[in-house]
Amino acid sequence: MKPYLPGSLFLVALATPTVAAAPPFETPAPVAYMLDLSSGAELYAKDADRRMPPASMAKMMTVYVAFDMIKKGELKEGQTFQVRPETWQKWHGPAAGSTMFLSPNEQVSVENLLNGIVVLSGNDASVVLAEGIAGTEQAFAERMNQAARRLGMSGSRFCNSNGWPDEGCTQVTARDLAKLAAATISDHPQLYKKYYSRTEFTWGKTLGGGDPITQANRDPLLGRVQGADGLKTGHTEEAGYGFTGSAEQNGRRLVMVISGLDSFNQRIAESVRFMEWGFRAWQAKPLFKQGARVETADVQLGDEDQVGLIAPRNLAVTLPGGAASNVQVKVVYNGPLKAPIRKGQHVADLVVSTPDTPPQTMPLVAESDVGKAGFFGRIWAALTSFFA
Repeated sequence: MKPYLPGSLFLVALATPTVAAAPPFETPAPVAYMLDLSSGAELYAKDADRRMPPASMAKMMTVYVAFDMIKKGELKEGQTFQVRPETWQKWHGPAAGSTMFLSPNEQVSVENLLNGIVVLSGNDASVVLAEGIAGTEQAFAERMNQAARRLGMSGSRFCNSNGWPDEGCTQVTARDLAKLAAATISDHPQLYKKYYSRTEFTWGKTLGGGDPITQANRDPLLGRVQGADGLKTGHTEEAGYGFTGSAEQNGRRLVMVISGLDSFNQRIAESVRFMEWGFRAWQAKPLFKQGARVETADVQLGDEDQVGLIAPRNLAVTLPGGAASNVQVKVVYNGPLKAPIRKGQHVADLVVSTPDTPPQTMPLVAESDVGKAGFFGRIWAALTSFFA
């Protein structure tokens, strides 16, 4: 947006006691990224735009597509899909990686398949869901790519539903995975809560038709970091050990991505250390509560001359420990705004700067509807503009 700033530059004083700043984070992971969803601030980036194989972290997009369809009424959680014998043949046994232990010709509900993907990281479950939705895994991958484009995941491409190695066709970036995690949490909060924080799931039977098989969620943060509730691990020989995770503490939510680690245990240790650093080394300070009017903007050719610019959610600035407490806040928009304007429409941005951090940008939305002016109103606006 272009700046239009009459009277919109001001300082906010935060009563913040100065504390010793935490040391910079260092990790052996080749790729690492952290985002504060509460403020939109990027807290850490190490090779965050490198294209890399996602391994099972690709399944987050499979789940996101399914969540979108459920939200739109195009897919029901109670709906069932049949396990094709050809799919079972390809995706069972030790060589097929993580499995839900599906059986050939079995009818499985979407809900159970989603649990099999999220909790168990089942390669078989991902393909059965993809084929059930789109007919073929290739057709489903196109849906994944459409969603990626819609979310602005410009560095990513999906060629299968489960992240299985495919000669480099499926590629993502850490920044894109964070966008996907953020969209999953914000677009589908109830479904996210239902599926991603589950610690175990039972499906299938042991050899010979014995007891059902209970498998644990491999999420390294669950039960180790306060407020952790998702998302997805990944591992192949090519990709190493990776994880996209999220946790919320005191109303502040962080998303982290880490990839290329050497072992299962190193992934646990680095994921926990990274997330704890994010909460410890940075502080979120409130700026405006949800619904608060931050500024007003002039409106051109509208039935109102101005519209309020309000916070669509609680807005906060993320500061490192020991940062200066003076915060410069600037409202930026293409102005004057042109009618019609819808209530809740994103029409401006709040740009927050401190001496210690890069600018942080947050959306502002219209407080009310503004319709187009009538004929005489437009004539009057033209005359006043001409003689101004």
